[in-house]
Amino acid sequence: MASAIDLSGRCALITGAGQGIGATISAMLSAAGASVLVNDIDHQRAAMVVDKLRHSGGLAETAIFDVSSYSQVIDVVNAHRPIDILINNAGNAGSDPWPDMKSFVDTSPEDWAPYFAVNLFGMMHCVHAVLPQMIERKWGRIVTILSDASRVGEPKLAAYAGAKAGAAGVARSVASDTARYGITVNNISLGTMRTPLTESYWASLDENQLSQRMSTYPIRRPGVPDDVAALVGYLVSPQSEWMTGQTIPLNGGYSMAL
Repeated sequence: MASAIDLSGRCALITGAGQGIGATISAMLSAAGASVLVNDIDHQRAAMVVDKLRHSGGLAETAIFDVSSYSQVIDVVNAHRPIDILINNAGNAGSDPWPDMKSFVDTSPEDWAPYFAVNLFGMMHCVHAVLPQMIERKWGRIVTILSDASRVGEPKLAAYAGAKAGAAGVARSVASDTARYGITVNNISLGTMRTPLTESYWASLDENQLSQRMSTYPIRRPGVPDDVAALVGYLVSPQSEWMTGQTIPLNGGYSMAL
């Protein structure tokens, strides 16, 4: 993937990068010249992405840890060179590619815990781990991938939406704290995506079913990983230094606001 952005000399950590959106973001950052740390809880998935990046001439290493474990995050971050760019892409949407759909009254605290462990605390762990390095170097870019479920109040997704909304709130607060150090902190809020993980679902739809699924999207298609990588590229570039604390909808027009 060609890139007009020059990130030579920068080190980027992308969580949940063993497939889909994270792998595509990794490829974009690598093409821009960044040294990429590919995180996943599955070593084989991460290693396959690293091999592809190296084959294309990029600098890449695996970074195997579970974002829900603060000790694992700290150990890996401290073992690598200072991280300039953090992409919080790892997420938990439930046991399937789509979030579990249950009315809040039919759930329990045990149901809520996995969503908050990854989508909120996982993000907080990673941000907390990289900030000292960024503050010392007086430069940093942090981007967190959210869901529009956290912006529009989707029914039957309370825990998932709450965890994602919490991550957005953390990002805004950190943005206020760290802007004076040359660090920007932004979020991307996604609508319905088509990724390798969800491909079997999309392939099973006929033309009428696909049209119905996309009826609430003015741009009549789901998002794809390249859409996300393009926006991430801007947010981590020097050109974005006057944007911080923002949540940017990337959703085909599903939700619109001033």
